[in-house]
Amino acid sequence: MLAPALPWRTLRADLPASLVVFLVALPLCVGIAVASGVPAELGLVTGVVGGLVVGFMPGSSMQVSGPAAGLTVLVAEAVDRYGLAGLGTIVLVAGLLQVGLGLLRLGRWFRAISVAVVQGMLAGIGLLLIAGQLHVLAGGTAPHSGPGKFTALPGLAGDLVTSTTAQLSVAVGGATLVTMVFWDALPGQLRTVPGALVAVVGAAGVTAALRLPVDTIRVEGLIEAVRPSLGDLGTLADLGVLATIATFTLVASAESLFGAAAVDRLHQGPRTDFDRELVAQGAGNTVCGLLGALPMTAVIVRSSANVRAGARTKASRVLHGVWLLLFAAAAPGLLGLIPLPALAAVLVHAGVKLLPLRAVPELWRGHRGEVVVLTATAGAILTTDMFVGVLVGLGLAIVKTAWETSHVRVTVRDGRAGPIDVAISGNATFLRLPTILTTLNGLPVDRAVRLDLRGLRHVDLACRSALDSWIETHNRNAGVSVQIVAPRPAEDDRPRTVDASE
Repeated sequence: MLAPALPWRTLRADLPASLVVFLVALPLCVGIAVASGVPAELGLVTGVVGGLVVGFMPGSSMQVSGPAAGLTVLVAEAVDRYGLAGLGTIVLVAGLLQVGLGLLRLGRWFRAISVAVVQGMLAGIGLLLIAGQLHVLAGGTAPHSGPGKFTALPGLAGDLVTSTTAQLSVAVGGATLVTMVFWDALPGQLRTVPGALVAVVGAAGVTAALRLPVDTIRVEGLIEAVRPSLGDLGTLADLGVLATIATFTLVASAESLFGAAAVDRLHQGPRTDFDRELVAQGAGNTVCGLLGALPMTAVIVRSSANVRAGARTKASRVLHGVWLLLFAAAAPGLLGLIPLPALAAVLVHAGVKLLPLRAVPELWRGHRGEVVVLTATAGAILTTDMFVGVLVGLGLAIVKTAWETSHVRVTVRDGRAGPIDVAISGNATFLRLPTILTTLNGLPVDRAVRLDLRGLRHVDLACRSALDSWIETHNRNAGVSVQIVAPRPAEDDRPRTVDASE
């Protein structure tokens, strides 16, 4: 149905681009599903929905959706607490919320979330993903708690010294990781085939040929893995489930819309309509929830690969969903050949890319407060959970912004003859009230004061009341009136001097 509607020149560009995106998405879909504690086939289902449902909908033409590494930790926690049925309910309701927010035209407001909070969130997820997958890389099982993933690493190092199986597992995973890193450094034409796919296929071939005692993916089959349902809506009475839904909605929406802004900078085509894109993401997550599959976001890795491969229209992302569906239906048995350490290496590589390694030094040079918010968000996620970590980050971002926007400057000039000149400029809020009163209370009580308020952009009630009280007290003690220099109304820019006793 795509071919008749598209010019051959456009389809000739979109067809090979869709194959590139398919090859990029395949190992990631499978790896993210396994790391999330669900059957590998469910990752492919989410990729298919991202292509065949979201791919057809308006919003962004170049962005590709599917299971994302940024949701892996959150999904694993949800599956551990509420099971696969609970995950389906969470994804379903989160999708409906996204649709509602998009229809209310709130999509653009997700871009108002502090970049430091988003980067801190991704950094926390990346660190948890790396620490957890290091256990799988060594043939073990990752602890469920965030701190436990890190505290168990010394014991994992001890196992490597004594266990031949662990050493072989690390060798397979390490070779996979090295292959991906070196593949990224090759010339552009050679990198048309994704490094993750080359590394995973190579690891599977070597493991099978040498019959290495390394764990591989357990395959259930597509029909067995998908368990369609309307969700267990009774779990919505659980406050923990509601908090998880809110976190899913926030994280998935923010990641998708931030990704859309980044993808828009990579191409010259139509710009993203953020409200429609949020509706599209919500529709995709609603379908995934009904199928009991993984949640989705727009994924920058696949999207940038789509643009670099020369895609012209949304046909490329739709076709990538077709190829995923054909693979899941025709050759699911091939998944059983993939070694788990190889997938762990793919996710370690993805986790490193989530870390803002370049952004932090730049922020530190110009915006150190942003680094504090970023670090606190990541630290809270590592020590508590995603929901608390995001709330901590948002709270700190609000406090930082309030503090920065409440800058006030109090300048005192005393010529010894005549009144003391005091100029207050900036935003006079309760946060800076101690600074203002400390300066005013330090003035001589027996001297006249000329108070220049022309530089004030905002005065809140607390500051206004405090200034009135100080003026009254000073007038009573000094026996002279404080002169206030205030701006005239907009039609007359000349300053005017008024007596505080007026």
